[in-house]
Amino acid sequence: MSRRTMKLSVAVFALVGVGWAASALTQAKTPAPSSDARSAAEQRTKPVAQEQVVVLSDQQAKTIQVVEASPKEFALQREAVGYIDFNQDQTVAVSSPWAGRITKIFVQANDAVTKGRPLFSIDSTDLVQAESTLMATSGVLQLTTKSLDRARKMGESQVGAQKDLEQATSDQLTAEANYKAARDAVRIFGKTDADIDRIVATKKIDGELLITSPLNGAVTARSAAVGMLVQPGGTPAPIVVSDVSSVWMVASVSEYDLPLLKLGQKVTVSVAAYPGKVFTGEINSIGASADPATHRIPVRSVIRDPHHELRAQMLATFVLYAGQPTRTAAAPVNAVIRESDGTMAVFVTNDGHRFARRPVKIGGEQAGFYPVEAGLAPGERIAADGALFLSNALALQTR
Repeated sequence: MSRRTMKLSVAVFALVGVGWAASALTQAKTPAPSSDARSAAEQRTKPVAQEQVVVLSDQQAKTIQVVEASPKEFALQREAVGYIDFNQDQTVAVSSPWAGRITKIFVQANDAVTKGRPLFSIDSTDLVQAESTLMATSGVLQLTTKSLDRARKMGESQVGAQKDLEQATSDQLTAEANYKAARDAVRIFGKTDADIDRIVATKKIDGELLITSPLNGAVTARSAAVGMLVQPGGTPAPIVVSDVSSVWMVASVSEYDLPLLKLGQKVTVSVAAYPGKVFTGEINSIGASADPATHRIPVRSVIRDPHHELRAQMLATFVLYAGQPTRTAAAPVNAVIRESDGTMAVFVTNDGHRFARRPVKIGGEQAGFYPVEAGLAPGERIAADGALFLSNALALQTR
């Protein structure tokens, strides 16, 4: 190798060495990025979560009804579901107090009846026996009366003995007592004094016993049939009569609401058969124990039903009012959306175009409004008709 070539090679090597040293020095002087810097960089690269707001065009905004959450008074109330039943305090299972066969039936199910109206009749051997005894004692009384009159006349003429008069008097007193007892026995069957006098006068035995209604009301059940043998206390009773001017509403109330309950408390009841109609009543019984499975207490109320619109076993909603009314923001029922997780929400707006979803806590519905207990201030504007559209639009927007 020539001297010149050797000098060029040494120069190139020197320049490469200087470049490597300069690069190493630059790397040594550049500090490593801090953890805060890395975190900031990562945050900038993450996608930003969309705000829960729906923005509508002018055309879309026209389909949304915006109302003001004005303050309203809401009564402190609790609701429970129950059923309608006959007022058992005014219901009588009518049977015969004596054995016999039914000969006639005078009523049908659902017939209105008054107190004393015949329901059915039976052929009673007990009544036949009682009437037979009545006629026998009536005959004996007539005989002893005549004997006593004869003994008195003979005693006055000093023809008869004194002991005969005394015996006749004793027999007549015994006959009177037996006759009176026989009349009482027939009277027990519901016969009047006029009926008894007619039996004695005509000497005719009538074994037909009329069973009458014990109260004003309606025939709520009928199992009677002509020829059926009835026994005292037999079940089912041939006829059931109930005063239907009032009914029972039996509801199951949460045990947590027990402090709100008291006898005589006013309640309202509604049934699906009469939408918008409210029946009123008051509590007359509170259960002594709670169901261990549901932790609910049976509460019974007497509900006035003068037009006989309610029927036994109807499902009904029981509303209990307790405490003083509270004044809070009111949201129409159609303004509140129930989310899939069970939370409730409304859509709040200032300009009618931008609607923000806001979770709220509400109470029970009253007259088409929910009391908003948290999440909404009185006077704020919310979507009513169209709130469901906004909820669906937000769901599509966040997918």
